[in-house]
Amino acid sequence: MNNNNHLTRFEIRLSGLGGQGILTLGKIMGQALALDHGYEVCQTQSYGPEARGGASRSDVVLSSDPISYPKPVGLDLLVALSQEACNMYYNSLKMHGRLLIDSSLVDQSPSNIYWGLPFTQMAKEKIGVVQTTNVITLGALTHLLPFMNAQAVRRRLKAALPAKIQEINKKAYNLGLRVARKQYPDAPAQMADLLWGTEENSASPASAASNESH
Repeated sequence: MNNNNHLTRFEIRLSGLGGQGILTLGKIMGQALALDHGYEVCQTQSYGPEARGGASRSDVVLSSDPISYPKPVGLDLLVALSQEACNMYYNSLKMHGRLLIDSSLVDQSPSNIYWGLPFTQMAKEKIGVVQTTNVITLGALTHLLPFMNAQAVRRRLKAALPAKIQEINKKAYNLGLRVARKQYPDAPAQMADLLWGTEENSASPASAASNESH
């Protein structure tokens, strides 16, 4: 799939705790961006010594051009699904980089400029399966990032997941997408302005985004 949304380089860190599906989220997101959106993608991952409860992260670097260095050097987006991850990685954000937190687990954001949605709470209360937290997050990211296409991500989810869990994950994905659209309707335009806007416009989204914080 050809993508007309040219990106010089965009760096994403997905972070949280073992057991939250961070590595699966990174894998599916990386595949969707490469195979269904036409970007060059490098995806790397790291996790703590414990399968559950240890620190976990997945980095996705994407570009319309060949990627010369596969690891992040200055994050454009940090997704933090735990307080520990938020504290650990926030300083890796570049100026005007954006922060997305799980507001049901991150009580103290290091900045008053962020997007916050209760991903874990939604997985428990709306879906009834806490393991869908990562797919709800993917749905939200599809709205927040203007270069992502919902139909393409749905196709990738269907291809990547076993048949027996596709329906519940489709429901989880649509929930994340719907709630993010309702909570942050202007977010894609602000991100687009940062990515492709004029120099004068690209200086302003950070101040405008302060109205989005929770």
